[in-house]
Amino acid sequence: MSARFALRAATSEAHERLDARFSRFDLADPTDYGAFLSAQAGAFFPMEDALEAAGVGEIIEDWPARKRSDALRSDLAAMGLPEPDAVQAPPLSSQADILGALYVLEGSRLGGAMLVRTVPDSLPKTFLTPGNPAAWRAFVTVLDQRLSSQADIDQAAKAAAAVFDAFASSASNHTGDDPT
Repeated sequence: MSARFALRAATSEAHERLDARFSRFDLADPTDYGAFLSAQAGAFFPMEDALEAAGVGEIIEDWPARKRSDALRSDLAAMGLPEPDAVQAPPLSSQADILGALYVLEGSRLGGAMLVRTVPDSLPKTFLTPGNPAAWRAFVTVLDQRLSSQADIDQAAKAAAAVFDAFASSASNHTGDDPT
């Protein structure tokens, strides 16, 4: 099994919990869409910062092109929303941790490509714009090359699950729901 599919299987429950939490936002409604962007930002900003501090640029050569915090900040500003309080990013101390965290962020880009269709054209949606379709395939290649042992895959899955949980916590901050 490829690293991608191993990560998907290992994190499916955390991913489903997160999807359920974010599905509560009606992206066609400007207020809900603003809360959605704020919930994304509350986790996205600290995750990208943690990835940079951990050295993601040494693992993913095109990291600067993959970053989306600026697009998210731009959308928040266009809606007149402040930068939200950040959740705690999980520690990223290994290549496997970095790749696990990045698996979640890169996967969210795929989800964003579908979600953007539900956002009215009158609202800013730079953050949800899919970007380069070849980027995911290139990332999957890196996953398979660099997560070559079961121990690496297990560590990446643990990091990815922690990132999914951080996003769920941020969503709870904007819905008032219990994050568990």
